[in-house]
Amino acid sequence: MSTVQPGRATDGAGGASGSVVRRILLGSHLRRLREARGVTREAAGYSIRASESKISRMELGRVSFKARDVEDLLTLYGVTDESERDALLSLVREANAAGWWHSYGDVLPGWFQTYVGLEGAACLIRGYEVQFVPGLLQTEDYVHAVVVRGQPDASRGEVDRRVALRVERQKLLIAERAPDFHLVLDEAALHRPYGDAEVMRGQLRHLIEFSERPNVRLQIMPFGFGGHAGESGAFTILRFPESDLPDVVYLEQLTSALYLDKAEDVAQYDRVMRRLQEDGLSPSGSRDLLSSTLQTF
Repeated sequence: MSTVQPGRATDGAGGASGSVVRRILLGSHLRRLREARGVTREAAGYSIRASESKISRMELGRVSFKARDVEDLLTLYGVTDESERDALLSLVREANAAGWWHSYGDVLPGWFQTYVGLEGAACLIRGYEVQFVPGLLQTEDYVHAVVVRGQPDASRGEVDRRVALRVERQKLLIAERAPDFHLVLDEAALHRPYGDAEVMRGQLRHLIEFSERPNVRLQIMPFGFGGHAGESGAFTILRFPESDLPDVVYLEQLTSALYLDKAEDVAQYDRVMRRLQEDGLSPSGSRDLLSSTLQTF
């Protein structure tokens, strides 16, 4: 079994953002070790005084890790090489590191914390959006309008916290090691007003500005094309620099989210994304449409 190389990942705010990725990598590696040794999840759980379901959650990277538990599991799986043990225990420390977003736990649901961690560790983010401009490209005024529309009963303090969280996420795209961001945005999002005309003008100007950044590829799917491959709705595909980690498809729901990483599922969304990029306006054509739409507000 090869030795794991932990490495580091940084987010747009300049701190460690790879804790979610590290948990997934560590869990996946522990699963491979267990299976290679022929140990059942039940037996693994018994060895660390835990349930079979706890082992399952650990292997999926959905819980934090205790160094003692990992040490006991490595012993059970016959891992005696000190360099391999040290590398995996180093992953434990990184996997348990709190991300910057944890300080927004009062307004950030647990299911979305996972996404923020994955987003911050990705090297390529591709997505399709139809309802509104996605969070990474929203102006502060547009964010405020979206939050107020979606949370009409929220206090002013809560609204301000939600806006601050989204603005903090946006630092990702202008960081020194910013990911590539490829977005296909349905034309409907350009005409659906959030806030007044000045807010929309500012948002459209912001899209034009960011579409010229070297790491951003923004395409508009125009009304004139008619029906297209994005019929199932908005989605995001995340790719990571770690070769051990598969692409992840993120599907947001009202009170939860789905994270798909099975090869056949990801492949279907990848095909849809490629068709959307082929059928949408080119980046330059999209800027032209943004400029003409700007004149309507």
